[in-house]
This record gives sequence, C-alpha cells and structure tokens, in this order.
Amino acid sequence: MTAPKTVPNEENVESFIASVADERRRADAQELCELITAATGTEPVMWGPSIIGFGSTHYRHATGREGDIPAVGFSPRKAALTLYLAEGFAAHAALMAKLGPHTTGKGCVYLKRLSDVDKPTLRKIVQTEFKKNNGKTLSN
Repeated sequence: MTAPKTVPNEENVESFIASVADERRRADAQELCELITAATGTEPVMWGPSIIGFGSTHYRHATGREGDIPAVGFSPRKAALTLYLAEGFAAHAALMAKLGPHTTGKGCVYLKRLSDVDKPTLRKIVQTEFKKNNGKTLSN
C-alpha cells in the first residue's frame, strides 16, 4: 500500500490562504478558517498541499487500509470552498437542510459563496462533527 499524501505538515496556513488567487475565495477561506477555529477551539494545520484541517480522526477500512484525516477540514478550491467532514454530511441531514445553497460529494460539502450560507448552521455542523469524531477511530 502507498502512504497517504494528505498528512499534517508544517506549512503555514496563513501563507496558504494568502496565496489563493481569487480575492473573494481568499476572503471566504479566511472567514471559514476563523469560523472553524472558533467552533472547534483548535488551531488549523495544513494537511497535504491544500487542505486546512482541524483535529484528526483515524479511519480503518475492512480492506486493512487505515490512516488519519482531519476531523473537520476545508480547501479553497477554484470552483468552491470544499468542506470535509470525517464522517460525511449524511449525519447532519436536518442541519444541511437549513445550511443554504450547497452541493455535496462523497464526504464533502461544496459552498460557492460563504455569504450565501447560514453561518450559525455551518458552525453547528462543524461543532457536532468535531465533537463526535476528533480523536476517534472510524471503521467500515
């Protein structure tokens, strides 16, 4: 098995956010980083070259593959802010209905504009996910 590429590193989160080319995406990334920091009480850490993570969750698959992922993380991608939840978004269905405009992928939520979503709802999703999964092991 190959080693995972998305691991915590010493890269500077502020420098990474400052390097985001699109001004609006950069401002949204800064605001989201502050929101997640406040919601989790945890400082952000770079995971791989482009994911800002908070806390960590260990995963173990039936295939024997295992590793660590951020309990909550995000990346300011070109098309959208991508929010990563260790256990995925399905556990937050009621809150997701109140979030505002978003799309979902496997384990992630895409937000076009942070100003379009309900920030108290986003904060609750982040807090719930972090409390439930930070420092835990997920198995499937």
